Amino acid sequence: MDRIVTPSHHSRWTALIVLCAGTLMTVLDGSIVTVAMPAIQSDLGFSPAGLAWVVNAYLIAFGGLLLLAGRLGDLIGRRRMFVAGLAVFTTASLLCGVSTGSGALIAARFLQGIGGAMTSAVVLGMLVALFPEGRDRARAIAVFSAVAAAGGALGTFLGGALTSTLGWHSIFLINLPIGVAALIAARRVLAADAGLGLGRGADYVGAVLVTAALMLGVYTIVKAADHGWAAAHTLGFGALSVLLLAAFAVRQSYAADPLLRLGLLRSRTLSGANLVQMLMVAGMFTFQYLGALYLQRVLGLDELLTGIAFLPAPVVIGIMMLGFSARLSTRFGQRPVLLAGLALIVVGLGLFGRAPAEGTYAVDVLPVMVLLGVGFGLAMPALTGLAMAGVRQEDAGVASGLFNTTQVVGGALGLAVHSTLASGRTREVLAAGDGAVQALSDGYRLAFRTAAVVVAVALVVAATLPRTKKAKKAKEKGSPPEPGTTPAPGAPAATGTVHTPSITHTG
Repeated sequence: MDRIVTPSHHSRWTALIVLCAGTLMTVLDGSIVTVAMPAIQSDLGFSPAGLAWVVNAYLIAFGGLLLLAGRLGDLIGRRRMFVAGLAVFTTASLLCGVSTGSGALIAARFLQGIGGAMTSAVVLGMLVALFPEGRDRARAIAVFSAVAAAGGALGTFLGGALTSTLGWHSIFLINLPIGVAALIAARRVLAADAGLGLGRGADYVGAVLVTAALMLGVYTIVKAADHGWAAAHTLGFGALSVLLLAAFAVRQSYAADPLLRLGLLRSRTLSGANLVQMLMVAGMFTFQYLGALYLQRVLGLDELLTGIAFLPAPVVIGIMMLGFSARLSTRFGQRPVLLAGLALIVVGLGLFGRAPAEGTYAVDVLPVMVLLGVGFGLAMPALTGLAMAGVRQEDAGVASGLFNTTQVVGGALGLAVHSTLASGRTREVLAAGDGAVQALSDGYRLAFRTAAVVVAVALVVAATLPRTKKAKKAKEKGSPPEPGTTPAPGAPAATGTVHTPSITHTG
């Protein structure tokens, strides 16, 4: 194996900027579309059921391919996968922007999901290879997490602003300058890595099984709200997805070069961090999407004002991640910071669960924005560091893909479940004779309270995550631990070499 070539301080941070640019583009696309949906429906003549596929087509391709794309990045080189993903995503964005029919837009959105998966799956692995340990890694993860988290919330604002001024086509076309600039910079700034080679680890059977299982699973989740959770459609496709995942697990247990080493999942830290993320994101997606509906349908804000109303969240998230999270993780350790962040999210969602139909933004929404921004700004960088701690370089791509996969599944599952609960409660209140605004408000309140319970479960799971050996020693000596530098119990130790001639980004 070739020895790691450590980049200079300047080149590492320049490379991080490129990774963040690519991430920002894909993250923005996940939320920028939602505000523009009514305009898209009116212009292209979508039916209500067909309109959902503008989002579903992207989610299915993105969520289904993350794990495979991460492993392929390990095999063919992560820079190659990242650059190819940028090219696919940017091209698909152009096709979305010039679409004149519903079928063309849905197909382009599916292609966008493929490009997004190729790009996103390898980013975290590249980051931890660029910043192998210590304070710099904590800062780099904080910067990356700030871009990813704030980008999601910023997308709501941009979606409203662009749609109301330039039309819905502009929400896709805005990706073109970002994508082209990131693509050029990536080829110049990121050093090439050879990867392990397709001859080693190309488990094609496993790839088909897990991709089919994840795509089918995401499809089942996003359609459950339409068919019902107990419907034959949901139960049948859900069972098939589980069977495919089980077949994939069996395949990985005996494959000569498995797509996902099952030993990775035996790490309590890695598995626990992914479970925590799934639950936390399920709650935060409820806030992002149903919160926007509360502002529009209950408080009566238009698209632009809704986007502006969401701005405090990304601002607070950015301040926390860039100014405080790395320092606090270095001083106290990642797990305590994660617990504090999750606790604030629980409180914020609980407060939002009390927002009345006659509520006001300043009293009932803004404090929630601040609490959730602080909480997520603390929790996400700490959780990312825990998930990637101790992962071997040759597994960094698949671990990164796994972390992104649980985020997508958690968001889709949380939104589907809580939307169903909100709709059911709204129908009950309407049947009782109350007005539409009161009924909608009651439905949203139930969803937010349930989301608070879900994140509270994440808090309990996070409390059981083991401290790293270094953190334990630091506690005994009374000194602060360096975050993300020690393998979790049961996780393979990080090696000093990788199968690439030089380190840039590894997915």
